[in-house]
Amino acid sequence: MKKVLAFDVDQTLNVAKMPIPDEIAELLTELLNYYEICPISGQKFEQFLIQIVNQLKNPTNEQLRHLHLFVAQGTQYYRWGDVKGEPVKVDGKPTDWKMVYNYPLSEEQIDKVTKVLAKASQELGYWEKNPKGEIIENRISQVTLSALGQEAGTKEKYAWDPDCKKREAIVKRAKELAPEFGYEIGGTTSINVFTPGMNKTFGMNKLMKYLKVKKAEILYFGDMTQVGGNDYPVVEMGIDTITVRSHEDTAFALKGILAVTKNK
Repeated sequence: MKKVLAFDVDQTLNVAKMPIPDEIAELLTELLNYYEICPISGQKFEQFLIQIVNQLKNPTNEQLRHLHLFVAQGTQYYRWGDVKGEPVKVDGKPTDWKMVYNYPLSEEQIDKVTKVLAKASQELGYWEKNPKGEIIENRISQVTLSALGQEAGTKEKYAWDPDCKKREAIVKRAKELAPEFGYEIGGTTSINVFTPGMNKTFGMNKLMKYLKVKKAEILYFGDMTQVGGNDYPVVEMGIDTITVRSHEDTAFALKGILAVTKNK
């Protein structure tokens, strides 16, 4: 019996970098009555709030207690309510969110990864001269390259590297320059870099520890489940996984799960 529904975010719950659509928001809000809901993604905490939490349909405090945010591939974990953890402020204001744990990179690691990603992209001719937002972002426990900039438009992002070949080339060169790090392709233009082992395998193991569940009790949804994709570590772990190509696919599956659950 499944107790946890875990999700990648971009391309799984939404259009990349956009808030989750109303249909997904409604489904997730209702599913919080029956399951632990666990988004796990390379994005930073604030983006989880913008894209997921703030879109939910009037969730109660009790529902929010069943929402678990595994940030930066699960190397950071945030929970709502009366739990142990460091209180979190957003825009300088206190919230009811707590940071349960965080495994940050060192300043030296962040500096090296930043330089390596820039060098590899520039050598290959993939460095955007007029980015929209940051190209390389420090996400505390990982560094992420967004090739066109964090704020680039959806159409631009989808068109830039649909077959992942550009990012595969950047990763190959970056590994030559800094083989001591782990690299994964995610989203539409992103590459995540981290300490080896600190990918979704780490996050899912932490999820199981903190929620006291087994692999068989988890169902995972992701779009990058191929070898080298940032969802592949979950597949490798043997966790039941549904590969989707869009939030529409996810919504279709969730409607079925919700109907079966409510009829039990």
